[in-house]
Amino acid sequence: MTASDLPRQEEHLFAVLSGKRFLAMEGLGNEVPFFIYPYAPEDALEVGRAKRRLRNRLGAQGVEVLEVDLYDLAVEILQARGVWDRLLGIEPEQDRDDFRELLQGMLDPQRHLAPAIRARLAERDCDIVFLTGIGEVFPYIRSHNVLNNLQSVVTGRPMLMFFPGRYEQSDTLGSSLVLFGRLTDDQYYRAKNILEQEA
Repeated sequence: MTASDLPRQEEHLFAVLSGKRFLAMEGLGNEVPFFIYPYAPEDALEVGRAKRRLRNRLGAQGVEVLEVDLYDLAVEILQARGVWDRLLGIEPEQDRDDFRELLQGMLDPQRHLAPAIRARLAERDCDIVFLTGIGEVFPYIRSHNVLNNLQSVVTGRPMLMFFPGRYEQSDTLGSSLVLFGRLTDDQYYRAKNILEQEA
């Protein structure tokens, strides 16, 4: 992807996300309304700016977006549980693998993240959910685990995950999320690439 692709992709995202067919989740059959926007990690800052413009443009069209940043959500959960300062204190001398396992337990997608996202959805009505902060929470939160646990939470509206990497789809191997273009996060079969959706 080149830098000149980003403005074209932004226009494509706006056209798709603002479309009545997309918002009504038509043509999905029994598939979950989850979509992936894969982008080159080096374009993260520009993609972040494009995401803000998209939210503003969609809002002007009456399309409400709820953004869930996994990093911010993780910090909020840890602060609410009263362990944030303690974690910051032990992190420098803690073994990396042990610390990762500790965080994975405290931020388990099924027990902690999904309920927190469900609560946010209950607080505010929205038409689309943006899921962001994927790269910032790796490796203690894995994107495929989050997606699997949100299938019964984010319902009645589409969700778009902004993914810094590739979403590879193959008839023989299935689909896999390749974080930062290097790390295969695991296979995930249910989401669709938003760049392949018709406006």
